[in-house]
Amino acid sequence: MKTGIIGLFVALSGTIVLSSCSAEEVKDEKEIVLKPLVTIQNVQEKPFHHEIRVQGNIETDQDVTLSAEMGGLITSINVKEGQTVRKGQVVARVDASVLSSNVNELKTKLEYAEYMLDKQEELQKRGVGSEFDLETAKSQVNSIMASMRSLNAQRGKAVIRAPFTGVVDEVFARRGQMAGPASPIIRLVNNSAIDIVASVSEKHFTRVKIGTQISVSFPNYTDTVIKLAITNVGNYIQPTNRTFRIMSEIKNNTFFLPNMLAEVSITDFSVSNGLVVPSISVLKDRNNEDYIFVAEAKKGKKDHFKVHVVHVKVVNKFDGETLITSSTKLTKDTRIVVEGAKGIADKDTVRINVDEDKKD
Repeated sequence: MKTGIIGLFVALSGTIVLSSCSAEEVKDEKEIVLKPLVTIQNVQEKPFHHEIRVQGNIETDQDVTLSAEMGGLITSINVKEGQTVRKGQVVARVDASVLSSNVNELKTKLEYAEYMLDKQEELQKRGVGSEFDLETAKSQVNSIMASMRSLNAQRGKAVIRAPFTGVVDEVFARRGQMAGPASPIIRLVNNSAIDIVASVSEKHFTRVKIGTQISVSFPNYTDTVIKLAITNVGNYIQPTNRTFRIMSEIKNNTFFLPNMLAEVSITDFSVSNGLVVPSISVLKDRNNEDYIFVAEAKKGKKDHFKVHVVHVKVVNKFDGETLITSSTKLTKDTRIVVEGAKGIADKDTVRINVDEDKKD
């Protein structure tokens, strides 16, 4: 009988102990679930720079469409696409036979006018010629010579010459076609010297100077990035979009073509060493002041931290990072709350993912 009573007492005691443990475990689980889950990261001390990113374009001064200055039948095209031509080389001709005939006619008239002038000068020397007849003969000679110069100038416009050394990119016309004034005949390009041109908002005007370093990438060539310096800053603000032009030269070019798209990054702010935090960790209070949450580990619980507010002064932001001024409350490797900061308050206890903490 006594043995049965003792066994029952032991069984009841075990049940009470188990019930007590289960209640404590449930309590701990509820407490863990109620704690906000955040990620933390160390404040870093490293170089920081800010960039202005704008879309640019490649341009060149030596990209022209050669046209006829006078209308007429195209008698010859002396070049082919892809051919290199020298400055002054004849690339095409327009029929100028009518002008040539007029010049020959004037030559005959000029010979007769010069003959009459010689006779009048001889009579004047003898004292039997009139001054009026002499001046008339001089005027006739000068008038014909002026007409010949005008016709020769017009005839010269029938010859199309290369204005610079370059490559024939495209031939628009063919021999035997009629060319009107200003009608395109040949496109001539020289890409040895090109310019990277971009438009920058006027708010950055004071920070962009001649010599400012830029980095240029190309959307269609993702593996190509070049470093250049600005060679010209515009002196005019476009009233339509409030921008000014910047330009950077590339000499001895063998790769880029006019009108290629470019992405220009201008470094307008840089420090060699400063306190840098993720931009997502910087919040604003009701007074529009910036602050972050500093996380301090709680004793005995590695994944639990107590947070408190520290106000900071933001110097600059770029590419997801924020540069802040030095502070006695923040040093290198100070732990701060990054993700989840918007859901907590000063002096809260938070928990973190232990695995994520190991990664850091």
